Amino acid sequence: MKKFNFYAGPSILSPYAISQTAEAVNNFAGTGLSLLEISHRSKEFQAVVDETNALVKELLEVPEGYEVLFLGGGASLQFYMAPLNLLKSKASYIDTGTWAHNAIGQAKLVGEVEVVGSSADKNYTYIPKNYTVSPDSDYFHYTSNNTIYGTETLQTPEVSVPLVCDMSSDFMSHPVDVSKYDLIYAGAQKNVGPAGVTIVIVKKDALGQTGRTLPTMLDYQTHVKKGSMFNTPPCLPIYTCLQTLKWYKELGGLKALEKLAVEKSTKLYDEIDRNRLFRGTVATEDRSRMNVCFVMNDEYTELSDQFFEFAKGRGMVGIKGHRSVGGFRASLYNAMPVEGVDALVACMKDFEKSI
Repeated sequence: MKKFNFYAGPSILSPYAISQTAEAVNNFAGTGLSLLEISHRSKEFQAVVDETNALVKELLEVPEGYEVLFLGGGASLQFYMAPLNLLKSKASYIDTGTWAHNAIGQAKLVGEVEVVGSSADKNYTYIPKNYTVSPDSDYFHYTSNNTIYGTETLQTPEVSVPLVCDMSSDFMSHPVDVSKYDLIYAGAQKNVGPAGVTIVIVKKDALGQTGRTLPTMLDYQTHVKKGSMFNTPPCLPIYTCLQTLKWYKELGGLKALEKLAVEKSTKLYDEIDRNRLFRGTVATEDRSRMNVCFVMNDEYTELSDQFFEFAKGRGMVGIKGHRSVGGFRASLYNAMPVEGVDALVACMKDFEKSI
């Protein structure tokens, strides 16, 4: 029986990325050494970093004046590292979910934070609208996609201050105008690679302006100067990211990936809306293309465990919702084939017929 991986992260990877990585674990670049033991200072691995950097810039059309970094610590480290490097007096944040809330908490350790909008009042089931960002803010931070609750901001916010964004769970799923941002960061383990590396895109002119002395490892300038090689980088995750990015380019780039994301998410949401057993959990206009959250309709809530077991028996892996919200969550990251969505939709239809 074929299995389909709907886990929210670490997430599904393409067969190409997995097979190429497996080969390199045995014999990296013809060196006779494993990728797991190769020196990060070797010319072979430097070539990996250089090519990965170039592909990030190519696929996202990163303009001049920006640097791409490969760092450890996940997006959770960036919650603190971003304000440490960019917050001079005050920053504005929007609270749209658990990770946005955590980012706000970390920024408050650095300086003044103005929360300009929050959807906590309705358990993060919508994206706040019509908020005002103070023009004297050093930057405005938002989380583009919310894996736990299933909302997504697809349009770049129109504000008069620099933008900072946690794009961890929809990174590389659609085109982005990088020139509007001072900083973009994304944990790779949602859409680009395995856990262990975070991709950071930072505007060089935005750095070194806070007047504070920064710990060496938490200063973006440290990593810019050393080309992400100040300390030993996460070699295997970077290599897998490279294979994923090669695959994305072969597929046709971010416009092609966005078309696939729309196709897959529309199929699943259409079934959720049609099927008498299920309902979506977030505002229709704010539905995520990456993380589709849904529950049983009120009169069928007692069937939740039964559907989960039914779906599991049909090869659906990882569809249980986050423990804080319950229900179901199907993560449709780039590597999820349309076939997987079709299989889940068929599973939902068949379960409905059995009731």
